[in-house]
This record gives sequence, C-alpha cells and structure tokens, in this order.
Amino acid sequence: MQEVQNKKIEVQELGLKDYKETWDYQEQLFEEILDLKVKNRREDTNLETPNYLLSVEHPHVYTLGKSGDISNLLINEKQLEEKGAKFYKINRGGDITYHGPGQMVIYPILDLDNFFTDIHKYLRLLEEAVILVLKEYGINAERSDGETGVWLDVGTPFARKICAMGVRASRWVTMHGLALNVNADLGYFDNIVPCGIKEKAVTSLNVELGKNQVDMEEVKQKFLNHFKDLFDAEF
Repeated sequence: MQEVQNKKIEVQELGLKDYKETWDYQEQLFEEILDLKVKNRREDTNLETPNYLLSVEHPHVYTLGKSGDISNLLINEKQLEEKGAKFYKINRGGDITYHGPGQMVIYPILDLDNFFTDIHKYLRLLEEAVILVLKEYGINAERSDGETGVWLDVGTPFARKICAMGVRASRWVTMHGLALNVNADLGYFDNIVPCGIKEKAVTSLNVELGKNQVDMEEVKQKFLNHFKDLFDAEF
C-alpha cells in the first residue's frame, strides 16, 4: 500500500538543553516513527507518519561519530572537566565535532518517504538551506568536494568550515543534523581535529561579520524559511 505523504513538520524549540537528554529525545521520536512504519507494512495500514524539527543549543560537548577516530579528541578527561565540557560517542555519520552555546543546532527527524527517498539529496538540501541563510548576510558559502557541511573560501589556503553536519537514517527516517556556528566560542575547536580534517580552520557568523553577537532568532527564522521551501514542507 502506498504510504500517505505528510509534509507537515512540527518545529520544537528546545532552548539550551543537555546533549544526552536531547539525543535520548531524538531516539524516542525516531523509534516512534520507525514503529509506525513497521506497523503500516505488517498490517497493511496507511497511518500517517509525523515529522519533527528540533532546534536547540547545547552546553559545551564533543561528539564522535561511529566512523570517527578518538585520536581527533586532543584533550583528556581531566582537561574536559576543566573546560566544563562533556564527550559522547554517538551513532551518526562523520567524525568528531563540538557543540556549544552560540551554535544553532538543528535535528530534523523526518520520514523521507513523506518527501523523497534520497539521502544524498537530503544532505545537499540541508547544506543549501545554510548556504542561502549565509547569502542573506552577504557571505558566499559553498560545499567542499568530499567534505560534508558548509565552507567559506573553498580551494584557498583560507578555507574554513562554518557549519558541520552528520546524520543517521534507517528505513528513510532521519536523526541528528547540522550545527551552524552563529556566535560560537571558537576556542573550543582547538581541542579537536574538527570532523577529522587536519589543517582546516573553523569560523563563526559573528566573526565573519565582525560583530560581537548576531541575532540567533533571526538566523533561525531565515533557516526555517529556506528549509520549508527546499523541502516543500508545512510548519
């Protein structure tokens, strides 16, 4: 039976929330959608599957993807504690990254059967939403071949990453997502080899604009607008 396509996405603003708590919550929503899909298949029912988009900031934390190399974390447990940061090995793709205050973190938990079944396209559209946001601030951002995420000055000695990305998908249901540095404390990136890519810098929107602070809510709203258009979704 053809599943009903539900283009509605429930946007949830979680504020500043512990990484592990948010990860557990993502898993809960992810599993609920998967269970519903299995039920539809087994019982030949046609129940609508929900979609969520979580918007959150995290206290200082480092996360290592399942294919990541622990040696890319350059500090030990004691130093982590001194910096008030946590560390987790997690089940997304990608290597190591940092999350912290001043970073716009977005976790879309979507049933891609409601949109399109193409993970490559999904990642490219996430990148495109960020690229379009940055364009509104006069910043020319782009993709870097073979390196997921959004970059500035690709192909030059000044290449730097402004948005990291890592997702997990099962039966076309997604979790994890992206982290755009808006007002991030870039010093925390010195403790890792970001995304396992050596000799590439990291930047933040406020640094690029020469400002102390950029309005996070404004950035978020711009992102949601572009995301909605690109995914032909309803909020």
